[in-house]
Amino acid sequence: MSASARSSFRHEALVYRSPDELLAGTVPFVRGGLEADEPVLVAVPPGSMEPIRSALGDSAGRVRFVDMTEAGRNPGRIIPGVLHSFVSQHTPQRVRIVGEPIWAGRTAAEYPACVQHEALINLAFADADLVILCPYDARRLAGEALADAERTHPLIATGEGRRASTAYAAPQAVVAEFNRPLTDPATPPATLIFDADDLPAVRRFVAGHAGRAGLPTGRIADLEVAVNEVATNTVTHGGGPGTLRVWRERGGVICEVCDPGQLTDPLAGRIPPDPHSEHGRGLLLVNHMCDLVRVHTDHKGTTVRMYMYMRA
Repeated sequence: MSASARSSFRHEALVYRSPDELLAGTVPFVRGGLEADEPVLVAVPPGSMEPIRSALGDSAGRVRFVDMTEAGRNPGRIIPGVLHSFVSQHTPQRVRIVGEPIWAGRTAAEYPACVQHEALINLAFADADLVILCPYDARRLAGEALADAERTHPLIATGEGRRASTAYAAPQAVVAEFNRPLTDPATPPATLIFDADDLPAVRRFVAGHAGRAGLPTGRIADLEVAVNEVATNTVTHGGGPGTLRVWRERGGVICEVCDPGQLTDPLAGRIPPDPHSEHGRGLLLVNHMCDLVRVHTDHKGTTVRMYMYMRA
């Protein structure tokens, strides 16, 4: 990739304090892309999407709109399923994306994964011909979220103009800071120790407990596939045996797999592998299937926690 292509990547946070400031920051950005014949994606929650679509008028038909509360419910799904997908579809064209991955409805469990996602954008697309603008609603988000936006975006735009972020940090450092031990469940989970010969038992264990918790049938099947992928990786690469824990919490079912291995690639499960590669799809599939995936890894081992909500 040429130096000019590398330098064309830009990742900017738009901190807005009113609907007018949201439109003042996003609509000219979108129109500028359309005028330059650049493909434009707007991936935001419905509360942001509809005002932007309306303000664009007839031009909205040339923009791809995605509901981020669905496509990006799991922050680990945004890079591969939303951003990378759009960029790869339009290579070698320069593209523009408005992406709002952090909104007031995000849970405490989702938030650390959101910050890691924002940091990893800077690694995943460092060589891409891409400009991405990330709105942050200063009226509804906590000060912590606005401070973290400064650390994950090299540029900050507000109603007063654009500036370089003096708090911007290396992506690896931000990812490491949010690589925190996961809190234990409030109630004792069901537990299964497994090895290579026990993968059928792993799937039955997940299906049984998820079914008794009331998870819809289709969601049980997705959770089985996701847990099987992580368990297979455990017995293949994680130095097994592994430990599977399952419990119900906050309207969903959570499955957790722990093993003695260490996950060293922060982009694992975020970047689709080469089509001819036989490896690298496990965590990608897990992120696609689950509503949230949290990972903690260190020299003692790796924990992958998979959340599946009760919605049909």
